[in-house]
Amino acid sequence: MKIAIIGGGINGLCSAWQLALRGHAVEVFERGDLMQATSRSSSKLLHGGLRYLENYEFRLVREALRERDAWLQRAPQLAQPLRLVLPIYKNSRRSRALVALGLWLYDHIAGKSILPKAQWLSRQELLLRDPQLQDYGLLGGYAYSDGHMDDEQLGLWVAAQAQNAGVQLHTHSPVQRIAPTGELKLASGEELQFDRIANIAGPWALQLLAQSGLQAEHRLDLVRGSHVVLDAPCPQAYLLEVPHERRIFFTLPWQGKTLVGTTEVRQSLHQPIACSASERDYLLAAYGHYRSSAASVPSIAQEFAGLRPLIYSAADPNRATREYALESQGRILTVVGGKWTTSMALANKVAAQLLR
Repeated sequence: MKIAIIGGGINGLCSAWQLALRGHAVEVFERGDLMQATSRSSSKLLHGGLRYLENYEFRLVREALRERDAWLQRAPQLAQPLRLVLPIYKNSRRSRALVALGLWLYDHIAGKSILPKAQWLSRQELLLRDPQLQDYGLLGGYAYSDGHMDDEQLGLWVAAQAQNAGVQLHTHSPVQRIAPTGELKLASGEELQFDRIANIAGPWALQLLAQSGLQAEHRLDLVRGSHVVLDAPCPQAYLLEVPHERRIFFTLPWQGKTLVGTTEVRQSLHQPIACSASERDYLLAAYGHYRSSAASVPSIAQEFAGLRPLIYSAADPNRATREYALESQGRILTVVGGKWTTSMALANKVAAQLLR
């Protein structure tokens, strides 16, 4: 079968690889370069989504935890285990008991994981690991496991595996229109015919359907996630509550520096995908809140932002589902949503539905 994949992000590349392994002729069309949009602007985590448990997204967490472990074993040169700490303070919005229950559930859902389970660390143990951690009101904290990756390089590794399996990769090849009959028209004017088309263009997937005169079943919630990279090493990876909010953010080691993120700001496709001044201040204030008074906030070495294609499900983007959906229209299959960690699981579902 001749199959076109539209989108050279991680979900498109994994889908192309899996379809090629099943013996199909697959071509990927990417409007720019591979792995240069949302897929390279993540928090660099392979994770089950601990906070998704608060939204009761148990199916997604189970799938993501299984896939987290699979990535760590599939590409250990680009993905490694990471031990994070969730500190508990006297004024934390989530009690020690609630966090303990959440982490027990996280480990229980993970089943026979290759990663160690969560454990309680005393106040003294945390300050020994990170002497500049804010100690006022600190009770202790939980250490738990997830994965850490170089998202861009891991995606390019997937692209190389896909190519080795016979996938043709077309970069700088924007698609202008697709049809349920399998026709695909490039912006260059060239028209091609395929047996199946997988529209996996992330934030741009529904725009392509609209350009093609096709109506989508779902609405996309386009949510920008911004990060800053501080010019200082990260002594410990953390999951932290934003002061005076239930939102969480991460501080993570990244290329010898400290990555702080992320935000959740709605925007349109036509706005610049970049960290705003208000987001920068928000992240720096949140980071500074957890540093001792003697610690100064390092200078910013880098900042970046990505646009998440979430399924519209809540007025508050922080409560929006991280699930994904597949829509069929004739020979076209469109992916709505999708997470980095679950990209291979999604790819297998895309393959199964396209070939049904």
